[in-house]
Amino acid sequence: MTYLHSIGEYFLMLKGVFGRMTKGSVLRNLILKEINELIMGSLGIVAFLSFFIGAVVAIQTALNLNNPLIPKSLVAYAARQSVILEFAPTFISIIMAGKVGSFITSSIGSMRVTEQIDALEVMGINSQNYLIFPKIVAMLTYPFVIAISMFLGITGAYFAAVFGGFVTSDQFITGLQDEFIPFHLTYAFIKTFMFAFILATVPAYHGYYMKGGALEVGEASTTSFVWTSVVLIVTNYVVTQLLLS
Repeated sequence: MTYLHSIGEYFLMLKGVFGRMTKGSVLRNLILKEINELIMGSLGIVAFLSFFIGAVVAIQTALNLNNPLIPKSLVAYAARQSVILEFAPTFISIIMAGKVGSFITSSIGSMRVTEQIDALEVMGINSQNYLIFPKIVAMLTYPFVIAISMFLGITGAYFAAVFGGFVTSDQFITGLQDEFIPFHLTYAFIKTFMFAFILATVPAYHGYYMKGGALEVGEASTTSFVWTSVVLIVTNYVVTQLLLS
């Protein structure tokens, strides 16, 4: 019953988020602030991880291609498929659940502890719209982060494979273009938009409805990361089953 109660509370929160809207000029400033904190502040770690994970995927693929009958271009093909289909949209989203999700939970939870949310309600402001709606809108730019992740992942694979002496530049580019299916990009960005909504709302729920003091803020952040990751993985399975099966 606890889980059912939480699910119902989550959807009631979403109803409140899209209810009485905050003044447009105020929302605009809040959205720009959230884009800077949630998106721009995450580009560094995303770029670093994407480049080196792409490189590792290429090296591991190359080291396991022992059969001379298998073309070397398969290194680039495997790297491209891994990065576009799963690594960039899914793995990076789980990393973001830890970075962005914990930040959202702790910031809203701290406002709950210090009674700032109650003060907003007393002033007649829809606190759910004021606090959560800008985060949802800001996270709509999240596919931009994933596009950068895809580019840097494949770039990392290129540098590792070519400069590591596993394949030539022409072989890598041939494999990169081999049997490319444009719908795979569409699939990846559909997942990304859904993940962006989850990354904004599930951590916000755990922060908004937390109870207790400063210690509970930390516990809520941990719980938020766990449940956001679970929802991301389940959503990934369902979307993959629906779109690629």
